[in-house]
Amino acid sequence: MKQKSDGIVVIGPVYPYKGGISHYTGLMIKALKKKYDVCTISYSMQYPGFLFRKEQKDYDNDSFKIEDAEYLINTASVPNIIKTAGYINSLSPKLVIVQWWHPYFSPCYNILLKRIKAKTLLICHNVFPHERFPLDRFLTSSVMKKADHYILHSKKEADELLSIVPEADYAVNMHPTYDAFNMGQEETGSFEPGGRLLFFGFVRPYKGLDVLLEAMKLLPDVTGLDIVGDFADSSMKYRAMIESFNLTERVTIREGYVPDREVEKYFKRCDAVVLPYIEATQSGIAQIAFGFKKPVISTTAGGLSEVVIDGKTGVLCRPSDPEDLASAVKRFYELKGTVDFESNIEEDRERFSWEHMVGTIEELTGIAQ
Repeated sequence: MKQKSDGIVVIGPVYPYKGGISHYTGLMIKALKKKYDVCTISYSMQYPGFLFRKEQKDYDNDSFKIEDAEYLINTASVPNIIKTAGYINSLSPKLVIVQWWHPYFSPCYNILLKRIKAKTLLICHNVFPHERFPLDRFLTSSVMKKADHYILHSKKEADELLSIVPEADYAVNMHPTYDAFNMGQEETGSFEPGGRLLFFGFVRPYKGLDVLLEAMKLLPDVTGLDIVGDFADSSMKYRAMIESFNLTERVTIREGYVPDREVEKYFKRCDAVVLPYIEATQSGIAQIAFGFKKPVISTTAGGLSEVVIDGKTGVLCRPSDPEDLASAVKRFYELKGTVDFESNIEEDRERFSWEHMVGTIEELTGIAQ
């Protein structure tokens, strides 16, 4: 048994699982371990192959690794989930923290939360999924109603939670910064100020890459844009736009999942990270950017306007508006000569710290008493 009685259990993906929520969970556990005895329970099987056909794990960089993590939960096996709930109860934890981001986990978490005897806290990365589907509200609601406490990362998410759990005991805590990607590597390439922008991460329609490419057509004075990440569907639509807009010499695509050890070089060589999102709750990409002290040019979609301080840590614009996005980029470069974005990001660091997150957990759940 890896945990003393009255410790904390954290359920969610951790290394070697890929993606932002795995990184988030690992960093949160490391922050909690500074004060508490923590048992990490991850998945023996996260998604079945027919639902998620791409590789789910990345062993290339272990900076997010949790040495004593236990990979116990098969999300599609009822007997396994019941057994895991029994194991958690045998630890007699004072708090069980569960990462929530998609209704796929509803059957699994319903079984767990119904059987866990300890106080439970849901960390809601999204209340509802970005891409809605029939029954998603029902599946989400069935899990949400079984938890004791909730942490959201934006006011929009809080409103969505209250629409299904009106009496929810919750707190809003800004998405903490991902600073573990900064490994001290040398910058790759030489780029003049005013040179390159970066679009980073998993490419889905709601992230507005097509809007950004239309804006680039209006920005001949910006040297270029790096598009770095995996595409949910084919990249051909975006490649065709790049060609038709005569952007082939200014826009590059690095397609595919980016191993953790390669993330740093893309952020270090850009002037700013662009989030042209049409819809959003919050974004871990903004937190990676701030971890590198890079400003963010973002739309006001969802909770992004709560993250970026216009004119201080980045620049904001309207969603789905290429002209306004182009104007925001121009404004950013105009401000860059007089605004110390890096210092402003550092000054704003506290509300994005993991220590702040731990404090929010303590105050909300009363575990420090």
